[in-house]
Amino acid sequence: MDIVKNARRLVVKVGSSTLTYENGHMNFKRIEAIARVLSDFVNSGRDVALVTSGAIAVGTAKMGLDHRPTTTEERQAMAAIGQCELMRIYEGFFQNYGHPVGQVLLTRGTIENEISRRNAVNTLNTLFKFGCVPIVNENDTVACEEIEMLDTFGDNDTLSAWVAVMIGADVLIILSDIDGLYDGDPRSKPDAKLIHTVEVIDETIMSYAGGAGSNRGTGGLLTKLKAAKIATEAGIPTFILNGENPEILYELCDGNPIGTYFKANKYVHR
Repeated sequence: MDIVKNARRLVVKVGSSTLTYENGHMNFKRIEAIARVLSDFVNSGRDVALVTSGAIAVGTAKMGLDHRPTTTEERQAMAAIGQCELMRIYEGFFQNYGHPVGQVLLTRGTIENEISRRNAVNTLNTLFKFGCVPIVNENDTVACEEIEMLDTFGDNDTLSAWVAVMIGADVLIILSDIDGLYDGDPRSKPDAKLIHTVEVIDETIMSYAGGAGSNRGTGGLLTKLKAAKIATEAGIPTFILNGENPEILYELCDGNPIGTYFKANKYVHR
């Protein structure tokens, strides 16, 4: 499988559960590994955009709160605090490997409005031109759809799919806290089997998704499947992998059958 090996433009999405420990504090070892691997991909001549969650979780931990805020206003405030911290850490790690980063905060309105969407695409393409790694997040301080867990971006999973579509990515990779899509919940069904390849995301596939994700984020497998559906229907192959060890991306690039591979709609021409 040479899909990732031959990809020239990738979108990689990481969630709160990948970036933080159970107590909400940042997992520097993992974030550093993400920066190192993605920097290596850029060094090989690829364009890489990183879609990240974690702002609310990081803000909550920074303020010493022992629970995730319950009101929209509090969550937006934690996002504002956490976003600064998150970008500071990303910038430091990527700089260690010779790559500047650019922060891109989007909302659903940005995606839906033709002019603002075109401006966002121009910005992302120019960042690639300058050798930057765009770090994309939803602008939680002004957009409350994700915060209120409505059927919109869903913990940036859907956002990552739309970013992939917008920039004409060759592949979308979603790093999760699970090895991929199983035919049952492996946490409650020990005999659940990992599905290595999904030809079409139909009702049966969607039925394998559980509910919400960890208490450090708002997404779950359902939002990841919705993201995969958006991307594959636009002709972009998608992978869901376990992000516990970011170097797994090298294995994927080498063509090893890891995680779950969602085939792109072969009738779409991009």
